[in-house]
Amino acid sequence: MKQPNRVKAAMRAGRKAYGYNLSFPSPWVIDILGKLDFDFVFIDGERGPFGLDQLEDLCRTAERLDRGIMGILGPHIATEADARQLVQACYFGPLGERSFGANRGTDYNAGIADKAAYYHEANEEMLVCALLEDVAVLDNLDAILAVPGIDLYSIGPNDFAQSLGRPGHPDHPEVVKTMQEITRRIRQAGRTMQAEVMQGAWVSDMLLDAGRRILST
Repeated sequence: MKQPNRVKAAMRAGRKAYGYNLSFPSPWVIDILGKLDFDFVFIDGERGPFGLDQLEDLCRTAERLDRGIMGILGPHIATEADARQLVQACYFGPLGERSFGANRGTDYNAGIADKAAYYHEANEEMLVCALLEDVAVLDNLDAILAVPGIDLYSIGPNDFAQSLGRPGHPDHPEVVKTMQEITRRIRQAGRTMQAEVMQGAWVSDMLLDAGRRILST
């Protein structure tokens, strides 16, 4: 492995990891913010306008700055089957079914003398997060939490509100109460919420805030 997973290192050290969230493709943003000591950059590949080539460029830029993309946030994890599919896709065996390819992520298969050791180290440094944003989670949460290999859990308030029949109202008392109950059950099971470990800000918000400050002077 080229570098350790800084989020997992922060978890082991008992501190919070700090980063930023990118909703549009811009390697220049990663290049500029790489001059600061952020632990992670979260790339919103579910909703953002990212093509595969652009994701590759963003990953390459992050790795050059010693901040490789080494974690996955799986959206809409609503059942045990969803959770198992997420784990299987993220880990090499025996934990999962991730495929090894002779491409950039594995140094084009050059210099890896012991693939078994590589698989083990890659699994150790992989951060797997489950995003819970469907009402079905209420009935399936215990089974989801029983799936090994998931490090962190998060709740998507907007999609969760829609799933509860409250579209556009993530602050509705029913939605808030339900999310609090899910959070309580996760912690009661000895699991960790993503917000307890990772704190990030959207780059778009940073730009808008800076623009407002300029306009207000």
